[in-house]
Amino acid sequence: MTASRKFAAVVVAAAAALAAGTALAQAPAKPQYGGTINIGTIFLTVPPLSFDSADWTWKFNHDMGLTYESLFAADLSKAKRNGGPYDFTIDAFLPSDAIRGELAESWKMLENPRRVEIKLRKGVMFPAKAGVMEARELTAQDVVYSYNRYEQSAKKIPNYFDHIEKVEAPDASTVVFTFKAYHAEWDYRFGWGYYSAIVPKEVVEAGAKDWRKANGTGPFGISNYVQGNTVTFTKNANYWDSETIAGQKYKLPFVDTINYRLIKDESTYMTALRTGRLDLLEVVGWTAVDEIKKSAPQLQWNRYLAVNGPVLALRVDTKPFDDIRVRRALNMAIDRDQIMKSFYGGNAELMSYPMHPSYGPYHEPVSSMPASIQALFKHDPEQAKKLLAEAGLAKGFTFKVQTHSGSLDNDLLSLISAQLAKVGVKMEIQVMEYPAYLSAMTTKTNAPGYFVNLAATNPTTALRKTFVTGQTWNPSQYSDPAFDKQVDAMLAEPDEAKRQQLLRGMTREILEKAPHIWLPTPYRYTAWWPWVKNYNGELRAGAERPGPIHSRIWIDQELKKKMGF
Repeated sequence: MTASRKFAAVVVAAAAALAAGTALAQAPAKPQYGGTINIGTIFLTVPPLSFDSADWTWKFNHDMGLTYESLFAADLSKAKRNGGPYDFTIDAFLPSDAIRGELAESWKMLENPRRVEIKLRKGVMFPAKAGVMEARELTAQDVVYSYNRYEQSAKKIPNYFDHIEKVEAPDASTVVFTFKAYHAEWDYRFGWGYYSAIVPKEVVEAGAKDWRKANGTGPFGISNYVQGNTVTFTKNANYWDSETIAGQKYKLPFVDTINYRLIKDESTYMTALRTGRLDLLEVVGWTAVDEIKKSAPQLQWNRYLAVNGPVLALRVDTKPFDDIRVRRALNMAIDRDQIMKSFYGGNAELMSYPMHPSYGPYHEPVSSMPASIQALFKHDPEQAKKLLAEAGLAKGFTFKVQTHSGSLDNDLLSLISAQLAKVGVKMEIQVMEYPAYLSAMTTKTNAPGYFVNLAATNPTTALRKTFVTGQTWNPSQYSDPAFDKQVDAMLAEPDEAKRQQLLRGMTREILEKAPHIWLPTPYRYTAWWPWVKNYNGELRAGAERPGPIHSRIWIDQELKKKMGF
């Protein structure tokens, strides 16, 4: 039988199975243990950047969040699939009522001095790892050690832990964070954020950069890594956590093996989804949805507004982008309606960065902002030419733009180039491999133009990480001491309503000064097969951390077999 005929037969069998037993696919069922799940994560085109948490790579939690845990994580009982209000698709935003203790059993804020006292769960174990460590219980000293490694790393984000005076372990199950002053992100910075995984000293001494040495308290241990292909995780049989389903508690995790597939080519990973070689694909572009729905109608879907929409950062410390007239001109040269209609097929919103609509009161639509900001989002090539002439660039100019080969939006960059050409501005596009591309930004050697999908992260982080002087994720090299002080004041404000007001005003200021070409944000889709249970499109349970979500999935193996897979 040919491959096409075989696939057709599978589709027919799957359709028949569903037609005959829809109730089987939808009715509550008792979770099953065992099996393997193959996942194309939201970053399936980008391989692991480092297996050492102290390298301060943004992707560490994503890649190793099944193995290493943090003090806090998302309370997934608040997910929409459980009757809660949250879809958990935002990259690093956990509402205050949707945070649970992970390694922390309880915590409380104390005064004089201001500090947080955290009680750790007892009986949480690091499993035995040959050549690395014997099995032993997690202690408070592991938390202190992990914090100190982050703080002392030469790669740390500047000022990230400046609000912390000291971290101590008065006993084996208690950790105390003493603050210099209140900080609105205290729980995010070292609790559930990007740089908060608890890594034992034994792993560091054995060689934390080697994935073979990795060993954490999480539900899975990394068991294999085939570069450019697959990261494999194997069940930790002695994992401490559980999941309550239909009133009954079940020990986690459910599946034996999780494979994170690495696939750069879109047609390849879409074929893998359609043929069941991927059980779950977290990112599907709108252009593929209709065809996939026709060829694999049994797939389940979730639609979400991307948190990492593209922008074109302009180095404000480099001519001609040190002139605000030039930056505003380039924004006015962009036809966003054309981008939303033709490039995204209507599957996009005008703006979600730096404040995502999911942030609620932190977000303000463009339509409510001053006319000077609204003008940046209107296609006005004549005004763009006028501003360029006022800046002494009536004949236009050429500038270099960097992007990376794994970007899903490089075709958009070509469209932007064509639009800018109409006002006399030419782009030289340099496509780089992701590590070199990322290094260019983090070492502040990036080109005058830097095409990047910048995630807003969360409301209090969005402006700090990208527009405060010297910050790592600041490709425009934006620097304004007065703005830096505004960020500091906002982070020191304990009243959330006041923080929201401050951030709305600060967002206006940044948009007005246009250190980026502001671009529409697309909707994206997640697709999974009906045999993937206890899942409804959730993507993050912390800062880019899908681990707690994936460890709660179970596979209805009877249904999968009935569907011909």
